[in-house]
Amino acid sequence: MFNRTIVWFLGAGLLAGAVFAAEPKGLPGENPNPVHLIRPPVQPFSAMAKLGRELFFDKSLSSSGKMACASCHSPDHAYGPPNDAPVMLGGPDLTVQGARAVPSLTYLERQPEFSVGPDDLSSENVNVAQQAELGKTALRVEKIATQTAQSANIVPQGGMFWDGRADTLQIQAAGPLLDPREMDGGSMEIVAGKLRQAPYAGRFAELFGPSILRDSKLLAAEALFAIGRYQIEEPSFHPYTSKYDYWLEGKVRLSEAEMRGLRLFNDPEKANCAGCHTAQPTREGYPPHFTDFQYEALGAPRNVALADTRDPNYFDLGVCGPIRKDIADQTQFCGMFKTPTLRNTAMRRAFFHNGIFHTLQEVMDFYDFRDTDPEKVYPAGADGKVQKYNDIPAQYHANVDVADPPLNRHPGETPAMTAQDEADIIAFLQTLNDGYKPGR
Repeated sequence: MFNRTIVWFLGAGLLAGAVFAAEPKGLPGENPNPVHLIRPPVQPFSAMAKLGRELFFDKSLSSSGKMACASCHSPDHAYGPPNDAPVMLGGPDLTVQGARAVPSLTYLERQPEFSVGPDDLSSENVNVAQQAELGKTALRVEKIATQTAQSANIVPQGGMFWDGRADTLQIQAAGPLLDPREMDGGSMEIVAGKLRQAPYAGRFAELFGPSILRDSKLLAAEALFAIGRYQIEEPSFHPYTSKYDYWLEGKVRLSEAEMRGLRLFNDPEKANCAGCHTAQPTREGYPPHFTDFQYEALGAPRNVALADTRDPNYFDLGVCGPIRKDIADQTQFCGMFKTPTLRNTAMRRAFFHNGIFHTLQEVMDFYDFRDTDPEKVYPAGADGKVQKYNDIPAQYHANVDVADPPLNRHPGETPAMTAQDEADIIAFLQTLNDGYKPGR
């Protein structure tokens, strides 16, 4: 269980998490303190990235011959799933359910490696000393792993996938390629054999010499590296072209609903979304990622639509298994999953690790009613009692966050957000979709 207390200093000069003055400057919906955002430079593709693009869209690498990286990570859906299914179907006949909802591949260019260690304030977007110099304060939350006997705030952080088991784009690409539930590539030797027959096989020889085609292990490794280079060099993986980005730069105004949503998003006593989905630029001027890269046990309801849940003894515990196995003994982290970016979240139709929710309204209701009206979120058992946290074994229920607003309420208390609050936050979340045209 994490407890967020302490102080979060947010300077008005960086604004995204700021508390707005009673007499805001400028026009309604305008950012009174615009900043200059540093976006990744757009450069001509390297030969490696061009090869990676071929690989990313190549369905022949799958056992079915019908699934590529782009099948689940659709460019038309912010490199996330193209449908509203909780998980995607893969395997040799595209009939096998994946284990978890497909995360987006966008905004991984500044992803830290996985670690379990102190919650370092200086690694957050803006450090305390710098913000104090600005003379503006608001609330910051700090996660504390209360089940550890250490005085430091120990938190899992970084990595890719819902459980952080991959530290590089190369390792990440290998997962779906070989997973029998996904592309089902079989082995690196089988994949290498297909690479030798691919129309772009000559590209490998041009880049690395003809001998690479005889070395299956190296051939497959370079293919995975090329996919990673494509994700780094292709601008659409990290465009930072949302309305909110342009608002930060003072180029557009937000509507009244969007502004209310922004305030609620940052309000530590209301939605408190910014407690995990950091919304301010970095001190260097990089756009916000809308995630602190850390992990939470939220207690999402069990998704009975998944094949895995037909076994009542099956539980997906995120960081401590069953897919990730190296830190399974760290039971204080069981039930924790990575905090995803909220960029382009309004384009998604499957939310949380098990895809249990399909609309942002359902997500907001979960946060609002999980503790005040749990019967609206969880099913009732045979005894009529609400089965709260029904997708986490009872011995790990203490890991679930019950300290941070809006998750610190109790049954019968007033929810943190009204229906209008939820609507306004959803309006703000829609400003995080890429592709906005400032002049419209």
